[in-house]
Amino acid sequence: MIVGIDLGTTHSLIGTYGEQGPVLFPNALGGYLTPSVVSVDDAGHVIVGQAARDRMVSHPAASVATFKRWMGTPRETRLGPHVFRPEELSALILRALIADAEAASGEKVTEAVISVPAYFSDAQRKATRAAGELAGIRVERLINEPTAAALAYGLQEKHDGSRFLVFDLGGGTFDVSVLEMFEGVVEVHASAGDNFLGGEDFLDVLEMTVCSERQIDQAKLSPQERGQLRRRLEVAKRQLGNGGAASVEWQYGEQAVAWDIDEERFARLSEPLVHRLRAPLERAMRDANLQPTQLDEIVLVGGASRMPLVARLVSRMFGRLPLRHVNPDEAIALGACIASGLKARDARLDEIILTDVCPYTLGIEVSRRDEAGGHQQGFFAPIIHRNSTVPVSRAETFQPVQDHQTQLELNVYQGENPMVERNIKLGSLSIVLPARRTAIENAVEVRFTYDVNGVLQVEATVQATGARHELVLEQNPGVLDPAEIRARLAALDAIKIHPRDKQENLAVLARAERLYEEYVSARQQLQQWIMQFRSVLDSQDESQIREHRRLFGEAMDLLEKSL
Repeated sequence: MIVGIDLGTTHSLIGTYGEQGPVLFPNALGGYLTPSVVSVDDAGHVIVGQAARDRMVSHPAASVATFKRWMGTPRETRLGPHVFRPEELSALILRALIADAEAASGEKVTEAVISVPAYFSDAQRKATRAAGELAGIRVERLINEPTAAALAYGLQEKHDGSRFLVFDLGGGTFDVSVLEMFEGVVEVHASAGDNFLGGEDFLDVLEMTVCSERQIDQAKLSPQERGQLRRRLEVAKRQLGNGGAASVEWQYGEQAVAWDIDEERFARLSEPLVHRLRAPLERAMRDANLQPTQLDEIVLVGGASRMPLVARLVSRMFGRLPLRHVNPDEAIALGACIASGLKARDARLDEIILTDVCPYTLGIEVSRRDEAGGHQQGFFAPIIHRNSTVPVSRAETFQPVQDHQTQLELNVYQGENPMVERNIKLGSLSIVLPARRTAIENAVEVRFTYDVNGVLQVEATVQATGARHELVLEQNPGVLDPAEIRARLAALDAIKIHPRDKQENLAVLARAERLYEEYVSARQQLQQWIMQFRSVLDSQDESQIREHRRLFGEAMDLLEKSL
């Protein structure tokens, strides 16, 4: 079975294209949203999802979230006895999602289409594929999140020449893409975004403000205190999303902290972040060479797009109300499911061709001649400009700096800055030049070819001899190579992960431990409940466990409402 996966910063979802169209699979707790959180218990066993999210409060040092932002980097996270890279943490989420899909469908998952932010770099895309491999599935296709959202809205069924802007604000990343439908082709004209802007940043604004106004030193907050505060603020942020006001009550040491905020004030506090949202919108429209009146629809997706300030920004910029009738949390996953149907060549889907664009400019380092006749190094010479439709192949001719030069170092970069020091180096290629009297006789043609799978091929041809040198940039600094993937796959297989059929029990206990951490007044009652539930678990009587778990959950629901 081929599945579609939305591997999100805060939540992840999985589904496929079934008989009735795109369908999402529930997790062990019966919901579609699986928190993208990993935790490790005292025995060194891995916990994923809602139970891990609750442990962010009770066991913050043994839990981690928002690691999607670290994809494509060599950053490592220690959780108990284990050390994980971002790819491995993502692989653990993927494994949980795959187990859910197989439990719900009774079929084995062999391949996946995974959505990624449109503005993900080469390294981040390759890290996502590596995560799929570590999870034991094949990932031949990545789909940009805005493109997936367009499929979920059925924009591919609109009339030819229709143009759409997809605004995707998730928990940790922001993407905007301009697409056009023409003769069965969904073509991406331009993509822009910010990989470090999302709902978590708006939560940071609330945290900074409440600490400032209640004279609390953020730097001195314990991980438990900060986890509790952010959880309360997340609830408040959702309340503000429905308009009106929200109250936050929080226990800080011996001090009971109360704080109120309304949506209007939240919007004022968030103005710097709203300004950051405007820049990619303007860049995408400028790159697509379109005016707002030339757009047929504007679509909002991503959980953070529920904030009223987002709808107001888009309405002001484009002079119309955006579409939001598909659940913003599920739109990308549903689109990935449709893409999985396309990948499987499902007969019920009309043939749709999805084009993509290169999200960053690709080029090489060159020297420039200054007014004094000397050469200054470190300049960036673009070969493939950002938002070029892929696959794309472009060539430029360069010549060595000096006469009689016999060696040329070709350094390949990705980025938008005129100086290479502020761009990302992807690799280098050494070229041997024949002995020639003048530099112009030793010209070298450099061809860049970039395909839909994010693979960049660099070819350098010495024009004097026809000698050809090639560099295929399938790997990037900070990305696992095949040998490392095999080694880490073996290591992951050796880690004990709590089975799916125990997830409901784990989630109930993790929730109880979180409430115990948060509410001092209810600790005695919670401790009694935890002891009783553990006794029932020891009985191994599934029917008794199921009934007690239900009652335990209902009791905690009432407790939270009363506190």
